[in-house]
Amino acid sequence: MSAAANLAAVEAEIASACKDARRERSEVTLIAVSKTFEAEAIRPVLSAGQRVFGENRVQEAKGKWPVLVDEYPGTELHLIGPLQSNKAKDAIALFDAIHSVDRDSLCEALSKVLPQAGRKVELFVQINTGEEPQKAGIAPQDADAFLVACRERWGLTISGLMCIPPVDEAPAPHFALSAKIAKRNGLVKLSMGMSADFATAIQFGATHVRVGSAIFGHR
Repeated sequence: MSAAANLAAVEAEIASACKDARRERSEVTLIAVSKTFEAEAIRPVLSAGQRVFGENRVQEAKGKWPVLVDEYPGTELHLIGPLQSNKAKDAIALFDAIHSVDRDSLCEALSKVLPQAGRKVELFVQINTGEEPQKAGIAPQDADAFLVACRERWGLTISGLMCIPPVDEAPAPHFALSAKIAKRNGLVKLSMGMSADFATAIQFGATHVRVGSAIFGHR
């Protein structure tokens, strides 16, 4: 199937999952993950009406998105991969949301560049729910203190949490844990769920689902 047809199928699945969860379709934002795909592969998805996209790397996004954003007004870009502190300025200039806030040095960098940016950028704190050593993110037991530091020490406004469950574990407990941490910290947005498990994530309150291969195919 074409990427546009895949997009329509994903949209139908999201609508079905929302209905099952007794939620409105408007409560869930689909982020089409376009990392590693060239502009030519992204244009059909833009032409089909999708306007929110996710990228993993600042440099890659800088190389292809400015032209596409000019062509398709209203497009939103979300950084869903790790962000180096020295790329914070570039990221703030390009992205509308950053899903991977996860350490003090990055908070410090963001606190310096955001006031000068002249634009609002949504921030999500990444929680390493599986406490995997190879994965970025704050350990669940450290999340509350880190969120307080984001607000009180660095003056950052945090919109929500992001998580990526371990590939070899059932995702539901990880989504439930993220939702619990968000609720007790007064956060309403949850970036969780990918191609294989976004319907489950919607059941647990995901407001943003990050879908790549189900739309674009495998890289």
